[in-house]
Amino acid sequence: MKGPLFYSKILLFGEYGIIKDSKGLSIPYNFFKGALKVTETQNQEAIKSNTNLKEFAKYLEGIQDQGVVKFDFEKLHADIDSGMYFDSSIPQGYGVGSSGALVAAVYDKYAYDKITVLENLTRDKLLKLKEIFGLMESFFHGSSSGLDPLNSYLSLPILINSKDNIEPAGIPSQSVENKKGAVFLLDSGIVGETAPMVGIFMENMKQEGFRNMLKNQFVKYTDACVDDFLKGDVKSLFSNIKELSHVVFDNFKPMIPKQFHSLWKKGIETNDYYLKLCGSGGGGYILGFTQDFDKAQASLKDYKLEVVYNF
Repeated sequence: MKGPLFYSKILLFGEYGIIKDSKGLSIPYNFFKGALKVTETQNQEAIKSNTNLKEFAKYLEGIQDQGVVKFDFEKLHADIDSGMYFDSSIPQGYGVGSSGALVAAVYDKYAYDKITVLENLTRDKLLKLKEIFGLMESFFHGSSSGLDPLNSYLSLPILINSKDNIEPAGIPSQSVENKKGAVFLLDSGIVGETAPMVGIFMENMKQEGFRNMLKNQFVKYTDACVDDFLKGDVKSLFSNIKELSHVVFDNFKPMIPKQFHSLWKKGIETNDYYLKLCGSGGGGYILGFTQDFDKAQASLKDYKLEVVYNF
């Protein structure tokens, strides 16, 4: 038995800012994927995943009383007992939504009265899904916006206007002719953990100076980047990404692995590329933007880069 595939996601813009109502833009990334599966032979990864699913099922039973979502636990427990696991190529702790894809897969297979992708997805339905997924994914991170599973479940780009205003987004089609510019992932080679990074952010939010920076600089440039990206205004986009990269470098240092500080700065100084956080940071992937991918590749020749989107 193998269930449908659910893909990883990339939050292009909005990390941390969406906690404080900045805009955000999240896109599916089909390079990585996962599906629920039952097979006769199991390796260590499958056994570990199966154990994790047992714990997750227990957690889901605990949240059912809240009346937000109901599951077919008889079927879920029977499948887990027969060795079901999440067969996934999505790296964990890399900011590309490994737990989000799992949450989407479990909801898709076991939720009663589920909202399906084929329906007319009104704003109310999207917010309802986001609420359900946030509750489910909190098992993995302590708290969750629900956006990663939503992206994985719908497999559509999602524009976050504010906490209560989200919609499927049309993103500009990728230019085929010159294809010089690109959004890319840089592999830090370090596994990041979301909870400690969010903890540092929440601690910083107690300081007035940090809150002002977030509102007047971080959210301002994030919103501008989202608008530019959706309009396809590449010139303005890169001017705003440079500012955003600078703001992150100056104010989110704990979220940038130390060995990447000079690389981050080099991008801002040379304009060959600009780096930003992918997810909560602390490791995993770092997101890069460049107007000339060949130049960025030469500049980052010691690192593994994956192109996500071409301009």
